[in-house]
Amino acid sequence: MKKAVVSFLLISIILLLAACGGEEQENTGSEGNKESNESGEERSITIQDALGEQTLKGTPERIVVLEWSYAEHLLTLGVQPAGVADIDGFHQWVNIDKEFADSVKDVGTRQEPNLEAIARLNPDLIIATKFRHEQDLDKLKDIAPVVTFAPYGEEAVQDHYQNMIEEFKTMAKIVDKENEAEQALTDLENYIEEQKQRVADAGLEGANYLATQAFTAQNVPTIRLFTDNSIVAKVMGKLGFENAYQTDKKETYGYSQVTVEALQNFQDKELQFLYIVQEEDNIFANQLKGNPVWENLSFVKNGNTHKLPGDTWTFGGLLSAEVLAKQLVDAMVKE
Repeated sequence: MKKAVVSFLLISIILLLAACGGEEQENTGSEGNKESNESGEERSITIQDALGEQTLKGTPERIVVLEWSYAEHLLTLGVQPAGVADIDGFHQWVNIDKEFADSVKDVGTRQEPNLEAIARLNPDLIIATKFRHEQDLDKLKDIAPVVTFAPYGEEAVQDHYQNMIEEFKTMAKIVDKENEAEQALTDLENYIEEQKQRVADAGLEGANYLATQAFTAQNVPTIRLFTDNSIVAKVMGKLGFENAYQTDKKETYGYSQVTVEALQNFQDKELQFLYIVQEEDNIFANQLKGNPVWENLSFVKNGNTHKLPGDTWTFGGLLSAEVLAKQLVDAMVKE
């Protein structure tokens, strides 16, 4: 009898242990399958770049960027690139709060990137532009997959601001940061609305303007007039201003290059004239000082000329657009 009881207890224990073992095995197996599924289903996206439709596998982590605006896009999304072309130049011109990590390497100039430096970084994606890097695309593709943008292509030049937004969204899709992108776009619109209120409070809403960048070229005082397809004009429009300079065609780079005589076509004394110059090459304070063509312009006589910082950046991304909006309003509104 005792032997039967002992046998029964041993069998019960064995069955219990077997059941527990089976349950543990089942749990382990389900976790293993879950891990396998997560790692096995590789992320895949399809995007449209300057060369057509292409599919990218996975989420790139080591990205080399050969144009500043796309490096800015990554920083806006909280992503550090592995390498950037002309980092010193970026720091000189792109005045945003986001900084590159110490790990980010310089890979040559934007026009002539250093292929060896790029290869050493072992990137899993390279961001290039058609107008600068078309001749190097085959060599770049030997290093890593390449996404090529065309910021001065036929479609892009219709509206540089909107093209910047679309490229930013594409970059966000590539790095799987689309939610962060939507928030950044909302932040930009809200910030511009704040600056627009400053314009309204100053009684300047609806005012005509000319936005310019001026410098000496071949000893001639030269002026770039920003056209309606430029980022500058789009930001000014969002702030509540009207561009006095109208053209029959879309300027590729968002501006027309003229001399001071062209300004005689704008004689509205209430017009707001904004200009970007370098301190060492301020044509309005130097070459044009005392020049009757410049001095007799109605807006000059009325004191409606406004100097912006020499490092005002007019070709950047979302964060640069925020900085630009503030600089434009700061130049006109004295608080």
